[in-house]
Amino acid sequence: MKTFATLALLLSAAALTGCTAIPTTIVQTPLTARPLASEQLAGNNGAIYQPAAFRPIFEDRRARHVGDVLTLVITEKTSAVKAGASSGNKSGSVSASIPHPLQGTFGATASANSASKYADGDNQSASNTFTGTMGVTVVEVLANGNLIVAGEKQIAMNKGTEFIRFSGMVNPDNIATGNTVASTAVADARVEYRTNSQIDRAEMTSMASRFFQSLLPF
Repeated sequence: MKTFATLALLLSAAALTGCTAIPTTIVQTPLTARPLASEQLAGNNGAIYQPAAFRPIFEDRRARHVGDVLTLVITEKTSAVKAGASSGNKSGSVSASIPHPLQGTFGATASANSASKYADGDNQSASNTFTGTMGVTVVEVLANGNLIVAGEKQIAMNKGTEFIRFSGMVNPDNIATGNTVASTAVADARVEYRTNSQIDRAEMTSMASRFFQSLLPF
């Protein structure tokens, strides 16, 4: 009995410890990437043109290489409305003649009527809005020039940490001035907001406590 109780307490402690870990994520790609190492070119002493630091005059700073940074403008808004209704009614009647010896008591005929009616309705609605900005990194450049981007922002407030994560595929043509791109123009976008605040840990603690208390004999 003591062994079972000890094991249950250890499992409970492990579950509670896991509540303080980083929240799970739907973003499966790496959240950042370092620029690829470039070939080191020797400087040309005395020359104005230096190949190691050259950049064309009319070339913009749009992200197009692994490790480049984009500013993501998150403008996600979803809404759904569902409504349904049904109704029906049913009626019936039965009549029968009474045998002659009983007609003096019950009358010549007997009848019965029944009716039922019902109506049902349902209305559901859902709305979600997620706005903000964050930086994302180009983690892969595809053969057609599209960019796979991903990023994470962590905000520690009081005793909890908020995690904002994003991943998706960007068409370079959709990159606007200021090296920004709207989340609505990102393909295969995965946007998430998670937290490991005290409220979340309290909920997990309550669930774990109820589970182990149902197993323990005391």
